[in-house]
Amino acid sequence: MSVTAALLRELHRCHRQLADLRERHERGPKQIRAHETNVKRLEDELAKVKAEALDARKAVDGKQLTLRAKEDKIANLNGRLSGCSTNREYQALLEQIAADKVAMSVLEDEILDALGKVDEFKARVAQAEQHLAKGKEEAEKVRTAVEQQRSLIEADIARVDAELKQLEVDLPADFRQNYDRVVRAKGDDALAEVEGDCCGGCYQQMTPNMLSQLKLAVAVACKSCGRLLYFRE
Repeated sequence: MSVTAALLRELHRCHRQLADLRERHERGPKQIRAHETNVKRLEDELAKVKAEALDARKAVDGKQLTLRAKEDKIANLNGRLSGCSTNREYQALLEQIAADKVAMSVLEDEILDALGKVDEFKARVAQAEQHLAKGKEEAEKVRTAVEQQRSLIEADIARVDAELKQLEVDLPADFRQNYDRVVRAKGDDALAEVEGDCCGGCYQQMTPNMLSQLKLAVAVACKSCGRLLYFRE
């Protein structure tokens, strides 16, 4: 099986180029999906923070309703003071008013704390909205870039694939079957350049007979990894 090193070098170059182009072609949709997943995560985070902010706002509203109810109660108790018939009744109303005012004071402090939490949640919502907007912008940029590159990559794949097929036409018939078998098994890793006296793929040392055969343009496969070998230009 006589085959030139130049032909094997070109075949290897085409296989590696195709592998790289196909990897880039597959990488694009993966990048899009990754950014879409990130956008979904940011949307979920925003929805969670908004729900927490709503709960905090409802808690404040509930406390404010309770506060107004206590204010109304105190006003009612104050109105009843003038109608008291006994000192004991009058004193009981005053004690009730005092107790309700203490409860109102505690409730007012709780409302202030709760309003502070509402403000914190507003800031968190605004931040989550910014993160989501940025995530969507980045996702759209990636999608646009991938779509722009897709047709160019597909054209390069077609071009290199055609070049590879043309090169394969020049392979000797007695070598082609073995070549096809190795390519099916190893893909772009089917060939390897000789480095010194070793296989450039697995770095197994070659025998003097193998080196001599390569110099005579006889096709040689590495006895360790099975790659088809060729000399550096």
